[in-house]
Amino acid sequence: MSMDFIEALSEIERDKGIAKEVLIDAIEAALISSYKRNFNAAQNVRVDINRYTGVIKVYARKTVTDEVLDPRLEITVEAAREVNPHYQLDDVADIEVTPRDFGRIAAQTAKQVVTQRIREAERGLIYNAFIDKEEDIVNGIVQRQDVRNLFIDLGKVEAVMPLTELMPTDKFKHGDRVKSYITKVENTTKGPQIILSRTHPGLLKRLFELEVPEIYDGVVEIRSVAREAGFRSKIAVFSRNDEVDAVGSCVGPKGMRVQTIVSELKGEKIDIVCWSENVEEYVANALSPSKVLEVIVFEQEKMARVIVPDYQLSLAIGIKGQNARLAAKLTGWKIDIKSESQAEQEYGRPKTMTAVMPQDSVSIDLA
Repeated sequence: MSMDFIEALSEIERDKGIAKEVLIDAIEAALISSYKRNFNAAQNVRVDINRYTGVIKVYARKTVTDEVLDPRLEITVEAAREVNPHYQLDDVADIEVTPRDFGRIAAQTAKQVVTQRIREAERGLIYNAFIDKEEDIVNGIVQRQDVRNLFIDLGKVEAVMPLTELMPTDKFKHGDRVKSYITKVENTTKGPQIILSRTHPGLLKRLFELEVPEIYDGVVEIRSVAREAGFRSKIAVFSRNDEVDAVGSCVGPKGMRVQTIVSELKGEKIDIVCWSENVEEYVANALSPSKVLEVIVFEQEKMARVIVPDYQLSLAIGIKGQNARLAAKLTGWKIDIKSESQAEQEYGRPKTMTAVMPQDSVSIDLA
């Protein structure tokens, strides 16, 4: 070892962000194992690397005693004081035992340790960088695809997106840029594994947070998200400031904000509705864009019976029940939708009902 070695470690610290002291400690630990293995030594040894010159020395740690029973572990007071006159009985004396050809072993060991530690440190740095981005959006470039996964280059690491996490409208090829949501970051034996998704509701929420300053600032809050990726989504928003329109903020001037999100999601329809503490009002809003005449809440069953005009029944239910299903997911309530005629027939309710007027809501579709 030499000054060049110490300078090389300093350069690694600058380039890789791995502390020189951490590397030296790891090399010392590895050299102890090498010494024991190559020289059949006892366990009581330590290795010291001079932080300035790179000189390596091996010391046997021996207990100072009157009578030596095991010379590998013990040393007499007289012999210990030849090394350092201050040693007393029961002290632990460090006696240098550096072998003549230990430099060659040290060089090989140091190379292996540094290489391994660089690899581990880089993995650790990547893991630490991305664990903070869990449940956040990242941009990457499509690298390849196999029968189960799409592999996305995020710069420092290759992330995995299961094909089941792609939207039905997603068609990517090598070199395409893709915006994804990090669902999980794991530290495995093969290094950090980052799992991505394009179908997770969190992707829609984060896109709104990025596009709508009022959400980023905390003035407008996203209370709930329901999503059927690639087809339709509903998002419930609430304004903490009476002077700020939650829905209008999300839509943006001339619909630009929400249209940017719809474009990113390949034309996915998005219904933006007002959240409300009043269950009847919230359920009515959630069924947007359909008109609601009455909402009857059954608290114990956590179910809401909704009555809509006859001509609005199919709109309220949606294609294959999609609108009703998303509204139920959004509100967390079971929703039973009846037309005005069905309600009159089944429950004897008159047709002259007062409509539940939903607050501002909007449905966006680029198609």
